[in-house]
Amino acid sequence: MLDSYFKISERGSTVGREIRGGIVTFFTMAYIVALNPLIIGLSKDGDGKYLGGDGSHPNLAMIAAATALIAGVLTILMGFVANFPIALATGLGLNTFVAVGIASKMTWADAMGLIVLEGLIITVLVLTGFRTAVFRAVPQQLKIAISVGIGLFIALIGLVDSGFVRRTGAGPVPVTLGDNGTLVGWPIIIFAFGLFLMIALLVKKVKGALLIGIALSTVLAVIVESAFKIGPNFMPPDKINPKGWGLNVPRVPSKIVAKPDFGLLGHFSLLGSFGRISAISAILLVFTLLLSDFFDTVGTVTAIANEAGLVDSQGVIPKTEQILLVDSLAAVAGGMGSISSNTSYIESASGVGEGARTGLASIVTGICFLFTTFLAPLVAVIPYEAATPALVIVGFLMMTQIKSVDWEDLGIAIPAFLTIILMPFTYSISVGIGAGFVSHVVIRFVQGRRKEIHPLLLLVSGLFMIYFLTSPINIWIG
Repeated sequence: MLDSYFKISERGSTVGREIRGGIVTFFTMAYIVALNPLIIGLSKDGDGKYLGGDGSHPNLAMIAAATALIAGVLTILMGFVANFPIALATGLGLNTFVAVGIASKMTWADAMGLIVLEGLIITVLVLTGFRTAVFRAVPQQLKIAISVGIGLFIALIGLVDSGFVRRTGAGPVPVTLGDNGTLVGWPIIIFAFGLFLMIALLVKKVKGALLIGIALSTVLAVIVESAFKIGPNFMPPDKINPKGWGLNVPRVPSKIVAKPDFGLLGHFSLLGSFGRISAISAILLVFTLLLSDFFDTVGTVTAIANEAGLVDSQGVIPKTEQILLVDSLAAVAGGMGSISSNTSYIESASGVGEGARTGLASIVTGICFLFTTFLAPLVAVIPYEAATPALVIVGFLMMTQIKSVDWEDLGIAIPAFLTIILMPFTYSISVGIGAGFVSHVVIRFVQGRRKEIHPLLLLVSGLFMIYFLTSPINIWIG
């Protein structure tokens, strides 16, 4: 029954691979359950209140429970409806924008109402066929470039989150090796151990290479922390420990199970923001959210489909409409759950690298997230340094697609180059896609090949120009 519904054999997979892939995807993105509360839970809204409860103090456990619940439900829905190996959770970047750029101007309920509004608009675009049409209007060569760019992007995420690469904070060079050019501390050794272990297992074609690497690295990290009492990288209020763990400190928890509090669900005001800021400002905020959400998903789904070999000769991905519909509903659900917009996660590529090819892997990931609402203390054992080597390995696997880009055609080669480099350099999938689209259109016009540009791609490139010029437009309209 499983094989028939999910087409497991047809896609060259097995139930075992799907389960392993689903678990690996969960491990590589489980950090969001701990990180999202730190991003939106420690910020205050325009009234000086924290998210949840009476707003007098941070409610991190409440945010973590809602984050895990909505990620679990939406990821399971993706598996059943779209049969696609991709997981969803609160979007990183978007949650920071919501906390700093939106909630600071209004109440949390108003800010979450804008998220719901944006999600509803995207859902309408899917139901009318517009989002799918745009998805298919992108030239196949640019889709490949998007996949390669995302590969570099997630490899950089893995290197930064592990502490192997760090921000300098000053000077002309934005990042450097480790702490001021030096690798220090046991966490880096754990990262290196996990990376080389995964490489060795991959070369030997061992099944479950990424999962085994994450598990053994976590065990070693727990032993190291127990022996040397390293502690976290950042210790409030402002003390930095350069030799510390990036996010989770790998300690054996005092308790495994904790009762979740879902009190955040349903706390949003759909149109409340229009009473706190001008209508034009609110519309621009929704537009910024929409464009980022729209094309982050285009890039992520394209990359996952290419890596999984689920793209046909015409560049069509099976059940594209269902994939985009669930992703659109995820934005609505994130706003209604008061934990920011939910979106498709590129970390799902780690599960694909483990062999996942169907929605069964998504269901496994979703179930893990649901268990996390009760098992948050256990998930907190896995440090960044044990999970991020998987992102570096998957980044390599996705980079191999670069050979399919036609580097002789400058109308494709230059946009592909800009797409690939700007994703990691700007830490944004949308910026890379936008630069690729706009430069492709401009070059085709210069070449006198206007007829080769799909009208929808022309429209979207115009919208991206508005997106890039949002700040001057805001200044212009006051």
